[in-house]
Parts: sequence; structure tokens; C-alpha cells
Amino acid sequence: MRDTTGSGRGAARAGDGTGDGARARDRLRRVAAEVFGWNELRPGQAEAMEQVLRGRDTLVVMPTGAGKSAVYQVPAVLLPGPTVVVSPLIALQRDQVEGLAEGGGPDAPKAVAVNSAQAAGETAEAWRAVREGDAEFLLLSPEQLAKDEVVERLARTGPSLFVVDEAQCISSWGHDFRPDYLRLGHVARRLGRPTVLALTATAAPPVREEITERLGMERPARIVAGFDRPNLRLEVRGFLEGEDKRRAVVERAATEPKPGIVYTATRREAQEYAGQLAELGLSALAYHAGLPSAERSRAHEAFLGGGLDVVVATSAFGMGIDKPDVRFVLHASVPGSPDAYYQEIGRAGRDGAPALAVLHYRPEDLGLRKFFSSGHTDTGTLTDVAEAVRGGGAPLPVSRVRERTGLSASRLTAAVNLLEEAGAVTVTPGGELAPAGELGPREAADRAAELAGARYRLERSRVEMMRGYAETSGCRRRFLLGYFGEEYEPPCGNCDNCLAAGEEWDRARGGGGREPERYEERGARGLPERPAPRVEEGPRPDAGRFRTGVRVRHREWGEGLVMSEEEDRVTVLFDTVGYRTLSLEAVVGQGLLTPDEGAGD
Repeated sequence: MRDTTGSGRGAARAGDGTGDGARARDRLRRVAAEVFGWNELRPGQAEAMEQVLRGRDTLVVMPTGAGKSAVYQVPAVLLPGPTVVVSPLIALQRDQVEGLAEGGGPDAPKAVAVNSAQAAGETAEAWRAVREGDAEFLLLSPEQLAKDEVVERLARTGPSLFVVDEAQCISSWGHDFRPDYLRLGHVARRLGRPTVLALTATAAPPVREEITERLGMERPARIVAGFDRPNLRLEVRGFLEGEDKRRAVVERAATEPKPGIVYTATRREAQEYAGQLAELGLSALAYHAGLPSAERSRAHEAFLGGGLDVVVATSAFGMGIDKPDVRFVLHASVPGSPDAYYQEIGRAGRDGAPALAVLHYRPEDLGLRKFFSSGHTDTGTLTDVAEAVRGGGAPLPVSRVRERTGLSASRLTAAVNLLEEAGAVTVTPGGELAPAGELGPREAADRAAELAGARYRLERSRVEMMRGYAETSGCRRRFLLGYFGEEYEPPCGNCDNCLAAGEEWDRARGGGGREPERYEERGARGLPERPAPRVEEGPRPDAGRFRTGVRVRHREWGEGLVMSEEEDRVTVLFDTVGYRTLSLEAVVGQGLLTPDEGAGD
């Protein structure tokens, strides 16, 4: 079902007045109710839909389960032309196609997919449906869009909306980075530059910036809905010995309501934990990238279908896990960043019912994560790529550059990515590599290596933020939301620290009671002792000076953005060194940190 009233992208762009905006909202709500059966739109959905209908590029950051797909589904009905949806997994594409078929009424638009798992006849029928207007949505993987013939065929259909789902995959700072996403900005230009909509569940500020830059989004609207998932209970269990931690993970997974997910750092651990849970009589399977595709599919489908109690997985078990009744997510090791952690625990409790997220923490585990997040930039490789591109004179196909350098596809993509940022290489609309700028190959490699160094420092700082989360004595929800730049006033009443502090407060007032067993041995388990509850006598003189979102300047580290301010500390994302949590008393007393009056918020 497509709009044939002349109210498509061109007309929508003109509708920026107050009256036009109200009419647009009314039309969107009517389509949501009549076509999809949604009588209410969730916070952020209506605002994002309106921007898309106006033809404005839009970045939408909404927590898992908040209804991101609706943001493109509703305005697509009112726009004149097919909607291209870039979706990274075949399983996710299948779920989206089936969801549209099952969730809408008789007038609901049809969705088709084109992927490598289809037979030739099915692919031909999908293209026919899009070409003749029988299908509104065409779902494709980024790998499909790397093929020139696919992009050319798609351009002939005149798409009006280009949707990038799981957009964090485009950011090399994001935990789901996929090199094939890097060329989507070029693909959008080859398609005639339709409106670009980027969707993601978890994106900290640097990831958001890279998404908009990589996709070539023009003056994008940024709709960032609240990250809070109040039904998730947040806990951290600290350990000094690895064996104690392993035993606690198995016991917790065995005793909590099912189903659940256990995340591990390595494939070996996934196999071992799954085996131990199976020995206890639970239906448990491992999932990781080293398993054959058929075994991964079996575990994935069994879990979604309700046939498993527990999946024990590495981070490979991620996108496309849309199961509403997951009751717990346990982490047997520390993830590499709060971004990854929050996205993974977000797979619990999508039905709104109480769910549990427990991080099993041993300080030594951070060494492994530092190893995973560390990287080595080979300036020789960067120089070779720059020389190969510049030596060709004219734009070269990627295959020719690979031949000249002997690099794998992934290593070449990483090098080109950095050289493009350094301004030494550009990617043509046809996907070829061409020289850019005046830098020689060696100078270009040095500049690219500097950019890579900044990235690695950011990655290491994000590992340290996971340490901060695990060891904080304050509200864990406030800590996580502050990392994403969202203010939150504790106590949350649903994390271990807030609950324990409440019980301590009751006892201090003569209420008696006994702290739960798992909080009694905090010091012995390697976590800092909680301070006694206290009542602030009044606001600090510097309260609010470093509020969330303020640009600041550090005497040594330069400019940064305040992510959160607590009673005695401030967390800043610096452009040069990544995340740092600083003592307010120190930075104010010594004048180390000052609001940057010359920078806009």
C-alpha cells in the first residue's frame, strides 16, 4: 500500500510549519491505527516518524523492545516509492518479513527479502514485487549491496527511504562493527539519495557521531529515547577466585526462572558452561562463531521457539534475538564496554515483566578484555595501501588493490577506513578506490595511525568504564545511563546497591532487619565496601557546573563532553583519551577542568 495522493517526499519536505506538522502527526497516527493496529505510539516514535515523513535524515536511538521498526513502517505507507531496509542477518530479515505479514491488517504493506539463502525463483519474485509496487519493503544485507548489479537494479525502483537497521555496525567504535556497513553512505548516493533513517538500540555519543558521518546524513535529526529499562534488576557479584565464579554462574543459571542467556568471553567457556548445565538436567546449548552454521541455527531456533532453558554464548549470539520472555542474562565475564553490556542485558525482560541482569566480576578478567580491545596499527600496511591507490592514478577496483598489497578483505577494509578518515583515500560512488588530498603515502599512513591510536585509547577507556560499573558503590542504573549521556536521579530501587543502601538506612533508623546473604561478604569478594548512607546538608557550591552535556576543557587532555555528574565525581568523554572519571574536588580545586565557553552544547 503506497501513498498515491501526491503527499510523498517532495510534499513532505515542505511541511515544516506548525499546522503542517500537526497534520503530519495526525496522518501518521491514523496509518498506525488503521494499517498496523497500533492505537498508541511510544515515546520518540511519533517524533521520529514525523522527521522521516518530512524527508529529513534521522538517527533514532531507542532501547531494545521500544519499537524502532515502527519508525520506518508507518511513514513508508505515506511515501511514494519502495523502502530499502538494510538488515545484517538473514534470520533477522526473516523475522521482520514474518512480523509484517502477521502483525498488520489486510491493507498492511508487504515485505520481501533478497539474500544468499534464497532460491533463484524466490529472488526473482521479490524483485518483481518491488518493481511492480506489490511490495513496499525490500530487506537486504550489506553484503548484497556490495554488488554493483544489485545497487543498479535497486536504483531503477526509485526508493524513497533508505533504512539502516542495527546502525551501530557502521561504527568502528561500536561493539558490533561490520566492515560491509562502511559503504552504505556511497550506496545511498547511488540510489539517488533517498531519505536516510539509521536505527540502533545502543549507541554512546561517539558511535552516534560516526553513524551520521559514515552514512553521509545531511543535518540529521537525532531522536534519542530514554535508555532506562526499569524492569531490569542490576546486580554485580564479585569474586577473587575463578572457580568460585564459575560455580556461582552455574548455580544462578540453574535456579533462576527460565529461559535465560549466559554470556562468556570465549568459545571454550561457552562449551564448558553449557555442558555443566546439561549435566544438571537443564536443556542448554552453546552458541559461538566456531560452531557449524547448522548447529548455530538449531540453537537459535530452539531458543526462540521455547525449546531451551539456557543458551550459553559468546557475543556472537546477539542481533535478531527478539524473544520477549527472557528472564535473566548472566555474564560470566566482563564485556568489553558498557555499550556491549547494555545491549546484551537488554535481551532480558522485553515483555516488561521483572528480569535479572547479573555481572560476575573478577578484576583479573579485565586483562583479557584489554587484550581483546587492544590493537596494533601497522604503518607499513597503511603506507602500502596508500601507495597502491595513489600509484594507480585513476580509481582502482578493490580487487586490484588487494592484488597489489596482498591483504585480506578485512585488513584492506580497515586500512582504507583509516586512510579515508585521514583524507588520503576516497571511495567513488561505484565503490572504487581513488587518491585524495596532498599527503604523500608515508604522511597519510602516519596521520591514519594517529587516528587509530585515538581509537585504541577510547577502547581501553571503555574497558575501564566496565571496571567502574562493577566496582561502584552507587546506583548502577545511574552509572550506566550516565555513560550514554542520560541524567538519572537515584535511588533506582532495582539494583543491588540501592536495595542494600535502603536496608542499611532502615537499620540505621532502628528498623532492624538483616542484609541479604549475597551482600554480607562484599569486601571478601573483592568489591569496595559501601559507604554508610548519608544525607546531603545542601547543594555543593559547584553543583550543576558540570551537568550532563556540557563541553569542558582539561588542562592536559583538551576538550571533552560531560557524560554524568555525581555527588563527588564527573565522567567526561575526552576527544583524545576517551572516558575518564574524575574527582570533582580535585579538578575544581586545582583548576584542571573548566567549562568550555567557546564550544556549543
